[in-house]
Amino acid sequence: MWKNRNKLLIFLLWIMEIRLVSSFTSAICSRIPGLTPQQRQLCSESPDALIALGEGHQMGSHECQHQFRGHRWNCSQVWQEGVFGHVMFVGSREAAFTYAIASAGAAHSVTAACARGNISLCGCDMRHKPNSDSQSWKWGGCSADINFGMKFARKFLDAREIEGDARTLMNLHNNRVGRRLVKNLLKTECKCHGVSGSCEMKTCWKSLPPFRQIGEVLMRKYKRAKHVHVKDVNGLKQVLRERNSSRELKRMELVYLQKSPDYCERNVQQGILGTTGRVCNRTSSGTESCDKLCCGRGYNTRQVRRRAQCRCKFRWCCDVTCDVCEENYEEFTCK
Repeated sequence: MWKNRNKLLIFLLWIMEIRLVSSFTSAICSRIPGLTPQQRQLCSESPDALIALGEGHQMGSHECQHQFRGHRWNCSQVWQEGVFGHVMFVGSREAAFTYAIASAGAAHSVTAACARGNISLCGCDMRHKPNSDSQSWKWGGCSADINFGMKFARKFLDAREIEGDARTLMNLHNNRVGRRLVKNLLKTECKCHGVSGSCEMKTCWKSLPPFRQIGEVLMRKYKRAKHVHVKDVNGLKQVLRERNSSRELKRMELVYLQKSPDYCERNVQQGILGTTGRVCNRTSSGTESCDKLCCGRGYNTRQVRRRAQCRCKFRWCCDVTCDVCEENYEEFTCK
């Protein structure tokens, strides 16, 4: 009898815990600004996946700012809007990159969370099951479940694209490019087995690529992005290449609708910060040079004094001691 009572008590506590977690999750999801009804539903159904989406948002933000460091548009202001809402600026090639890197970050982070066991709805990709044939390697380990990551990222991020206009088609296309790129860059990793590292047998699995690699590939696609317009074909809207071509777009091309502004002057409505106050490089000839970054307005020079470690020495064993030195240098900022 006591055993039955204990089982009943445990069951009731479990039910109460589920209800509390469900209520808590719903409260959190209702407070996140900018979510569509479909996104709120996904949040309530899988809050652990939403945590991974947040991590993917951070990855996308950091990578975007890394790739555009030194450019007039440096991908800083746009991420204040967050991955859960619209990115509010013109439909330029910079917008194309931003949507693609955000989508890639979401797919990458959710897939990684699956492999770590942090999301209850997924785990390893079980399609790559251990094989029993006579070949010198076999599937094993935990292959990345990229299909789940792509599916969840698509459901969540594409849910905000509801207007059905040209910008919607552009965003959906670039979202898809970002997701598929993560899948295309999956790599096969193997571990050797055998006496004294003879590698008589290998166990292999599919793993995610470094996110920096994804950023670098998307940056190359950004430079080759296609300027498109929307045209009705048989009553359906399709994104097509604009100039002297009616061919269908390749699936992995980034697309944009409007030419990029010069990003020199501040424009709050378009989300442009301008370059006034940006640190530039007086001796460079690249995008970070004072001539290009300051848009011909000139730059200010100031003397900066900073403290840094210097004359570091290694002492046996095992310590490193350094002096603290002060140095002066010139800093150049755009007018």
